[in-house]
Amino acid sequence: MNLSEFQKTTSPARIVHEITLTPYSLSLRDDCMDAGGRATHGAVAGRVGERGYNSQVISYKFLSRLLGLILLSILTSGCQHLGFFPGANDQFVTPEVRPEAKTIETHEFQLSGDQAMVGEIAVVKTRENDTLSDIARHFGLGYNDISKANPTIAPWTPAPGSRVVLPLQFMLPDAPHKGIILNLANMRLYYYPKKEPDKVFTYPVGIGRQGWNTPMGLTSIVAKKANPTWVVPASIHQEHAQKGDSLPSVVPAGPDNPLGLYAMRLGFPRYLIHGTNKPYGIGMQISHGCIQLYPEDIEMLFKKASVGMPVRIIHQPYLTAWQEDMLYLEANEPLEKWAQDKSRLKKQLVKQLRQLSAKNNVAIDWEKVERIIERADGIPTPILTQSPDVEAIAKNAVQLDHPEQLYQQPVVAELTDSDWAILVASFDTEIEAQKLATMLNHQGPIIPARKVQKNNAYQVIAGPFKSKKEMNAVAKRIRMDFEMAVEPLKPRLTSVN
Repeated sequence: MNLSEFQKTTSPARIVHEITLTPYSLSLRDDCMDAGGRATHGAVAGRVGERGYNSQVISYKFLSRLLGLILLSILTSGCQHLGFFPGANDQFVTPEVRPEAKTIETHEFQLSGDQAMVGEIAVVKTRENDTLSDIARHFGLGYNDISKANPTIAPWTPAPGSRVVLPLQFMLPDAPHKGIILNLANMRLYYYPKKEPDKVFTYPVGIGRQGWNTPMGLTSIVAKKANPTWVVPASIHQEHAQKGDSLPSVVPAGPDNPLGLYAMRLGFPRYLIHGTNKPYGIGMQISHGCIQLYPEDIEMLFKKASVGMPVRIIHQPYLTAWQEDMLYLEANEPLEKWAQDKSRLKKQLVKQLRQLSAKNNVAIDWEKVERIIERADGIPTPILTQSPDVEAIAKNAVQLDHPEQLYQQPVVAELTDSDWAILVASFDTEIEAQKLATMLNHQGPIIPARKVQKNNAYQVIAGPFKSKKEMNAVAKRIRMDFEMAVEPLKPRLTSVN
């Protein structure tokens, strides 16, 4: 059946999918090093399971719901900027709404003295076909950053005109400003250039998932490699073989290489800092322990970093800092590995804050502290009495112009009569069809897809594909990663390839 014929025929039995998209629904494949020191590669996929039959309607449901809050861990405090501290009864005035701005710093920041916080909160309004992941990447944020800051906005199908908070204010970890610091708690890397002590660069990262935790401690970069190859270990061959998939022994540099275009080996055996061919997993726990960056970020860091540079990996979910005589708190949930320590860490934080309050003769809003810990959104929030809450901060944040095109936002080519395509699924509602199409568009490499209305249903059609071989390869990916039955759609014009 070809695409045109399919859309003209009477509707077949419709497959009704109820989808709750999660970061794992992106079919993110991670990579690290096997026991022999070779790069490895695993898969995390959104799975679909058959619920049952009802006449001609088959119903499926993705097994996991949206992973919005990433669990984070271990207590710390940021450096203090000492000076005049307002008294307990002083009033804090909420600033007026700020005018729109075209640009804002996202990666590179100047430092002075004991400064422990950089950047500022901003907002941008969504346009048609935006996703939170596209916005996050454009502004140097990870999925965890933007999803936690905007819990009421649908990440894959935000309504046009939605006001998205961009948490571009960052607390610096309590660690020496030397080389690379990675805070697992907020999945963010900080680079302090040796020759520019008044500067810091920061990038979002993807880290090891539960059971494959990224190691902590002090190490260094021991080797660098541009255009790395991926030697597929036996364990990964076996994993894919069980799914009916065969992998080559070696994957050269290119779009199918999970290491991306740059890799830096750490002193920790089998661990790398590297790029990725699945950039929409940044800000998630997706790897076998390696540290992943957006392709554009690893390129910059690769050029700046040198062999021998120290790399310190820490885990600090609670950060405090003074800025303009105001005390701020940032809270993140403990990672699952340290979740049982949360009560103890909260007690340590309260003790530290009481000491700061007494030392500087300021009054802390303890109810707000509790709300910030409970919210755990990673947004630095002032905690002195009568200081603005996160809602007021967001309301008065820098308002950015929406760029003409978000960086690397997927653009899907039009289908023609000579193209192969795939019927992926049909839905009763337009919004569910759009979710799945968007999810496919954010695979790595992307699977071009769009929703198409047919009678009273909304179909998700993947394509264009220029050959039957290309179409079959993508159909196989969808079947394996999502456990969904798909239907090939032949070109309307005669094709033999």
